[in-house]
Amino acid sequence: MQNEQHGKTSTYYAYTTKFDRVVNASELDTVLGPLSAKDEEKLNEAWGELQTGLLPWKTKLHVASNQLAERIRTQISREQREDTVVSLLFDQSGSMRGQKMLFSAATADLTQEFLATLGIGCEVLGFTTSQWRGGRSRKRWKWRFKPKNPGRLNDLLHIIYRDADDNRACTGGWVYRQMLRADLPKENIDGEAIEWAESRLRNIARKRKILIVLSDGAPVDDSTLNENGAHYLSDHLRDVVDSLICKKEIEVSAFGIGFAPHSFYPAVRYVEAPSELGIELLKFMTDLLIGNEKSHLQTDASDQR
Repeated sequence: MQNEQHGKTSTYYAYTTKFDRVVNASELDTVLGPLSAKDEEKLNEAWGELQTGLLPWKTKLHVASNQLAERIRTQISREQREDTVVSLLFDQSGSMRGQKMLFSAATADLTQEFLATLGIGCEVLGFTTSQWRGGRSRKRWKWRFKPKNPGRLNDLLHIIYRDADDNRACTGGWVYRQMLRADLPKENIDGEAIEWAESRLRNIARKRKILIVLSDGAPVDDSTLNENGAHYLSDHLRDVVDSLICKKEIEVSAFGIGFAPHSFYPAVRYVEAPSELGIELLKFMTDLLIGNEKSHLQTDASDQR
């Protein structure tokens, strides 16, 4: 990726990276601004639903997680578990609003506890854009008289909900409240988000590294696609995944929410209903950890096309 390049040397690049941001979840106000009174009310309602409305769901998930944890302990030694890290990368695009984001936040909270009690490192990340319709990147491009094929044309927003160095089994879930902000979901540029998650994993001092991309659809950013072609983002996503597979340093997989993931991922699983996310993600993760994921796939994504 190159900054404001017009004589490109690779298939994919960004017009500018000047307006991209990486922030901790607690710092989202610095990018999105403070919530309006209406959005604050919506956030409080969603948080209340997560804290109390999902209690029966959480109870069932805790019971299931105990059984799955025991299965992992019997097949993976303590030393191996402590040398493993799992990164969960959540799509936070507009189509994830509502129940998908609610159950994603609840699942992220319970999953970090599940992994931490096993001694497995856990990182939770999110990706979207800070604005609609290209944001400041597109404005800059327009000021430069709209050069053709400008590359990625929006302002990335990458969010850290849990750092892999955080060893707490339970954080109280407060940080995941930020996932429920009404002003957060916008566009999803998956390829660059995966590259970001990969770069973070490379700096973690654990031998085994697993990256799970959770999404409800293909990458979409109208500003970029309108100027570069309909397959610009999806082609880059495939190139990034293929590169990870070839390097064999990070185990990459995909989990779809109401969407069958692309078949070029080595391992995939998906659920139709957001409420199924918690238990099925833990089952999928268990299969990945013990090396048995292929025989437990619900449906091969290639059969859904």
